[in-house]
Amino acid sequence: MGVQIRNDINELLLEEDMGDDLQEKLFSTRLVEEKQEIKYHFGEAVFRETFFDGYHIFSGDASVYENLHVNATEATPAVSLFFMVKGQFNTNVGYERERLFASREHNLYFNPGGVENAHIIKQDGLAVVGMNFSKERFLQLADNNGRILDMLANNVAGNKPIILNKRSNHPITARMLMILDEIRNCQFQGGHKKLFLQSKVIELLALQCEQHEQAETIRKERFALSAADRERIYFARDFLLIHMQAPPSLTELSRAAGLNEFKLKNGFRQVFDNTVFGYLNDHKMEHARQLLQSPVQSVTQIAEELGFSSVQHFSTAFRKKFGVSPAKLRGL
Repeated sequence: MGVQIRNDINELLLEEDMGDDLQEKLFSTRLVEEKQEIKYHFGEAVFRETFFDGYHIFSGDASVYENLHVNATEATPAVSLFFMVKGQFNTNVGYERERLFASREHNLYFNPGGVENAHIIKQDGLAVVGMNFSKERFLQLADNNGRILDMLANNVAGNKPIILNKRSNHPITARMLMILDEIRNCQFQGGHKKLFLQSKVIELLALQCEQHEQAETIRKERFALSAADRERIYFARDFLLIHMQAPPSLTELSRAAGLNEFKLKNGFRQVFDNTVFGYLNDHKMEHARQLLQSPVQSVTQIAEELGFSSVQHFSTAFRKKFGVSPAKLRGL
């Protein structure tokens, strides 16, 4: 694991190699506890970490004296529960568009790429708490424990990135805050502390999933589609795929389907569990994968058929989706 911290003019303020014993600590059968206090001209912080049996619990309190840009690499990908207790920063959590974490917000994510970037503005009193599960531990906990965990586990098992709430972060509830405080102030020792912390982390995971499921139910009820609107969504999907070489804009597509843009976007999420252009991209990539199984068309021809402006653009999109270049998949 390595960390780089830069300022607004890209000067390197700090670079640290955090060591290669993370995996050993993560899977330790005994409790491993660490505390680190740092103080530099650009900020100061106190970090506490606990490792055992595939669990990693961390908390941090910091004051930041200037805007910072942090790049971190993790040697061991993990499923992360992240709670922004106080303060704010922007992060791409390794694989998606930049997202703001503000005070009293939380989310869950899996970043198989192991690279995370954060942009932290000058602020006092930044406080975060998080828990990481090893991939194996999370899959064990998720097994047959509800629809949300099953969905997350399927992606984790396939080494695909996930984020529990894609639209926005969920608010931290009063019960969650109480558990976070209990974790930070745990007075147990040894095996009893392991048992206590494990129970609290699992409770937080259950609360996150329950909150997300309730929010999904409310959203679906609020934006329930009529049979006629559902037919229009399928028409929009077919229209989009027919014109995938030169796809219409959202305005053009909504006009063609007879829906307003709001209903088109929400309808796509309900029916296909994807955005309009996310669905189009997934279709293109799957079609490209099938075409690459045959030597009839070159990679350039496939890129052109799918409407990509260049082979490089196509290759980048394909690698992002499947983790391998088109040429490598074909064995060139």
